[in-house]
Amino acid sequence: MAKTEKHSAPPLEPRRVPADNYSSKIELAYNGSREDLDPYVPADHRPMASNTSTVGALAHLLKASLGSGVLAMPLAFKNAGLLVGSIGMAFIGFICAHAIHILVRTSQQLCVELKRPALGYADTCDLVFQMGPKPVRRFSSFARELADWALAVTHIGACCVYVVVVAESFKQVSDEYGGPSWSVTVYCALTLVVLVPLTQINKLKYLVPFSALANFVWAAAIGISVYYCLRDPPDLSERKLAAPVTGIPNFISTSLFAMEGIGVVMPVENEMVKPTQFLGCPGVLNIAMVTVSILYGCVGFAGYVQYGDDVRGSLTLNLPQDEILAQSAKILVACVMLLTFALIFYVPVDVVWRRVEPKVPARAHRWAIAGIRFLGTLFIVGLASAVPRLELFMELVGAVCLSFMGLMLPAISETIWRWGKDLGCCYWVVVKNAIIVLLATVAMVSGVAASIASILEKL
Repeated sequence: MAKTEKHSAPPLEPRRVPADNYSSKIELAYNGSREDLDPYVPADHRPMASNTSTVGALAHLLKASLGSGVLAMPLAFKNAGLLVGSIGMAFIGFICAHAIHILVRTSQQLCVELKRPALGYADTCDLVFQMGPKPVRRFSSFARELADWALAVTHIGACCVYVVVVAESFKQVSDEYGGPSWSVTVYCALTLVVLVPLTQINKLKYLVPFSALANFVWAAAIGISVYYCLRDPPDLSERKLAAPVTGIPNFISTSLFAMEGIGVVMPVENEMVKPTQFLGCPGVLNIAMVTVSILYGCVGFAGYVQYGDDVRGSLTLNLPQDEILAQSAKILVACVMLLTFALIFYVPVDVVWRRVEPKVPARAHRWAIAGIRFLGTLFIVGLASAVPRLELFMELVGAVCLSFMGLMLPAISETIWRWGKDLGCCYWVVVKNAIIVLLATVAMVSGVAASIASILEKL
């Protein structure tokens, strides 16, 4: 239930203020004679259910960011080398954090100006274009669609990665104990036995127990993997400090896939009691991104030092096949990804259903949702079976979706939002965002080209 307004009188028309004037007090001037009118503070008007503390928001953000990508970081270091990978990881972490920062700040300013309690990612992009210069307003719906579908495709790519990791993990364990000599493609198809019924759970509250269990299992699997990375490491001189420049696009794409958690940022911020503490110094975002960057860098460094050019798309796939502890880690990771698949799958289903729902009679909604979930699961497993190389999925999704959704669109949105407000004193914002868009474009084009070349080579 939403909190009641402090004033019963209708709100006066807000006067547009420079973006730099937005502070923790959210000072906003109004036209009119009622100078004593309190400013609109979005947090005061959010539903009572939006009660996540600052510490809770940090935990949610860390949990969302520390996903399957951490096990892919050794592969990223393989494509860059120890020195270039370490420097590149810090740089990519900084750029990702800044892109998230400007997106959240723009959303918060929109909430104040439009008197909205909270806005999602697609809503923010849509409204920025609607309120921007006249030439870009007609693209507002297009921006919303791009944001929604980029988010959906990103999660579909993650689901494909999960299927491949599950299949390869069970295949390795089965081969060790004399199981059937099936290909990875067959094991991908066998995941349908679990995924089809699991993905028919259409209420998030029923998935909470699976998520809670997955967190503990995931922590154990990562701990075992790190143990093997640190056990009897080879000399550093045996590893490259800098890989050939042709590997940089794949390094960037894999790192973006692993680190970019922009899809969960807005939901976390929207549930905070004190959303102004999400940004700033130290702030929830900065603490989370620094922690994630350091952890990812350490795992990537240690994994590449241990396994070198033989490193796989998931670190657990490099663990010994004849040791019980290593086999346990592989099975744990496989189980976690099976349980998490339904959660990740919820996002693309939601995007599709919001567009299909108006066209389906109310009496057929239940069957329509079940059909979408069934066909979506078949599509993802079929795609994973066709190209059972998880590193190729990570590189392609990171290059296309996360370059656009995580870097390019936030930079464009901030530029449009600030255009005409205080641009006279912040041309550096335009220059900075132009550089981000350029970097994202280069990463997208080069990453896609390298990924497609790798896919064609492996077919």
